[in-house]
Amino acid sequence: MKKSFIKKKFRKLLVEKEENRVVSHDEVYTVGIVTSADISKWINLADEVERILGLGNVRVYNYRSYSKNDVLSYKFFTEKDFTWKGEPKNKMFTSFIEEPFDLLIGYFNKNNLYLENAVLRSNAKFKVGFAKVNQSLYDMEIAEYPTKTERFLSELKKYLIVLKKLKN
Repeated sequence: MKKSFIKKKFRKLLVEKEENRVVSHDEVYTVGIVTSADISKWINLADEVERILGLGNVRVYNYRSYSKNDVLSYKFFTEKDFTWKGEPKNKMFTSFIEEPFDLLIGYFNKNNLYLENAVLRSNAKFKVGFAKVNQSLYDMEIAEYPTKTERFLSELKKYLIVLKKLKN
């Protein structure tokens, strides 16, 4: 029931944000990454972004399904961290969402209402993600698989240099 309310609010907010979208031309210094706990199990995205893009100010927030056995952590958010309107209610997660990152990477390639909602609500200036997830969320999409992290980030680096958002 809660999920359907969040989905309805998500669609409405998506249309609003798409109509009012302004793409930043600022250079990238800060990076936020929204991904799933499953992906983070096999790749350290912060280290890879630092290595390939040469950026040191990286924060990662992971989605995992709620389990009462899980310990609360500043690295994870769950469906319980959203109100019925789809707004974040956890202070740490809200802080991440409100952070005006120069770049936000939605590092997931499957539709997930909670990951997509986090990307949509983020105050990041420029948003990048995987193609075929939800093109309305991103300023730029890259057609790649999450398992090909180096290829994804190398492709992203090329485009950021072309857009003058990253120095060569």
